[in-house]
Amino acid sequence: MSTPPPPDSPPSDSSRPAGEPVWTFRGYEMRPPEFNTAMVHYYRAEIQRSNIWRTRLDATTNWAVVATGAAISFVLAAPENHYAVIILNTLLVTLFVWIEARRYRYYELWAHRTRLMETDFFAAMLVPPFAPSPEWAESLAESLLQPDFPISMWEAFGRRLRRNYLWIFIILALAWGLKTYLHPVPAVTWEGYVARLAIGGLPGWVILAAGVAYNVVIFAIGLLTAGLTQASGEVLPKVGGLPLVGPLLRSLEVHDSEAAPKVPTEKTEARAFRRRKQLLALIISSQPKAIADHVLKDLRRGATALHGRGMYAQQERDVLMVAITITEMERLKAIVRTVDPNAFVVVAPAQEILGRGFQPLEGRG
Repeated sequence: MSTPPPPDSPPSDSSRPAGEPVWTFRGYEMRPPEFNTAMVHYYRAEIQRSNIWRTRLDATTNWAVVATGAAISFVLAAPENHYAVIILNTLLVTLFVWIEARRYRYYELWAHRTRLMETDFFAAMLVPPFAPSPEWAESLAESLLQPDFPISMWEAFGRRLRRNYLWIFIILALAWGLKTYLHPVPAVTWEGYVARLAIGGLPGWVILAAGVAYNVVIFAIGLLTAGLTQASGEVLPKVGGLPLVGPLLRSLEVHDSEAAPKVPTEKTEARAFRRRKQLLALIISSQPKAIADHVLKDLRRGATALHGRGMYAQQERDVLMVAITITEMERLKAIVRTVDPNAFVVVAPAQEILGRGFQPLEGRG
């Protein structure tokens, strides 16, 4: 015998008639086949947008490669001391990394949406119970209504730096040292080598120290951000398997399991949905039953009546408590405004909501 749902829980989607529309708007109705077709077209649009931004990422890298090649060719071809061009090119490449990191954050936003579609809509069609996760639509809707970058600027900068630009900085540093050593004639002593590094009124040792410090900072950023895996929009390398970086990260207790992409599981799904904002609404109205009926039918959310007394008017009333998400808030306001324009509504952010329709209560400690 199956256990009936709690009295305050919303009706299950399994009780929905087969022919009932899943979406209505101004008299128009969308059936399940039409809904699936719309989602497929939306997925194709997000894939196309991701590809466009991926092309923009490659364009920035190409700029850096072309600028580096031109600078090195010009400097090494001339016997004069033009090594300052390499310094300027290093600063230019750093600007390219920043531009690419900014673009990469947008790319991760589109990739995050496609991953929600892949893991919770298409993948759900292949394995029982052949139904999407109860929270994937809310997370996708929140990303559409209130776009937010799923990756920090530090993580984006470090990821693009490790992927493409570390080798460019290494080549520039080697070219800088080689140019200073060779021209106009090979340096014989260390003092003579350092003296060649002088630029204007700055002595050579200052330029050398600044160059070494700059490259150390760049490499430190690439190393220290290797353990950041806030976003999972694309396949990431296992940092523990990288030469030199892997042993150092293991010594810092940054393990492969924290940086490697994971197969979607209940735990990783909860991590993906953790950003979804959840709210708790308290509704004080003279018609709580009518509002609760609309909440159960239209929002498919539960409502709990708490007995209360108004201290000013000394009236006994039921206060409705409704747990909802931020994407459902406008619909709840419209329901209350239609049923009782004189109602009093208090909306408070909820740190965590566990139970049916939200995050599962099982396994929470």
